[in-house]
Amino acid sequence: MSNSLGLAVLGLLMEAPMHPHAMAAALRERGQDRVFKVTTGSLYDVVRALDRAGWIEPGETVRVGARPERTVYRHTELGRAEFVRWVDELIRVPAEEYPKFLSAVSYLGALGPEGAVAALRERAGRVRASLEEIRRGYREALEVDRVPRLFVVEAEYAVRMQEAELAWIEEIVGDVEAGRLAWPELGAGWVHAGEEPGAGEAGVR
Repeated sequence: MSNSLGLAVLGLLMEAPMHPHAMAAALRERGQDRVFKVTTGSLYDVVRALDRAGWIEPGETVRVGARPERTVYRHTELGRAEFVRWVDELIRVPAEEYPKFLSAVSYLGALGPEGAVAALRERAGRVRASLEEIRRGYREALEVDRVPRLFVVEAEYAVRMQEAELAWIEEIVGDVEAGRLAWPELGAGWVHAGEEPGAGEAGVR
């Protein structure tokens, strides 16, 4: 399994057997749709893949009111073992990830000083809003819902990561406004550090 949504499905089934509709509702209710891309189609695709792999198996079929019948799935012994192995591997081994923001930051110079400051300030505002939402949900989970801290440590990690990003954005904005971040003229000389001008189209920014 390479789709991380499979990890979410297996995690939910560690708690109790569940049908896909209930899985999607639980993920959204817990705010885990921030971590996993949850759509009805992708969720059912993952459930079918886990079933084919023998990691989960169908159990009873339930119907609520006039709604369609839904199949409840549960772990197999293989699925429980693979879930633990998968979590262990993901925590131990850093994976190569390609965040879009990092890709865009490498070409920040294209916006010019004023454009870069404006874009970064807008992003900072969005990050602050997201931070407040995550912090609020985290506090409610601990203080209102009495959820054990172990079950919401991913929110702590998300907060730390966004705090670090916000601090970096504010530092860069300050450096641009104070003139500490050099801004070369656009043109053929705008290249990656360490490259020679005229090194070819791939090297020219």
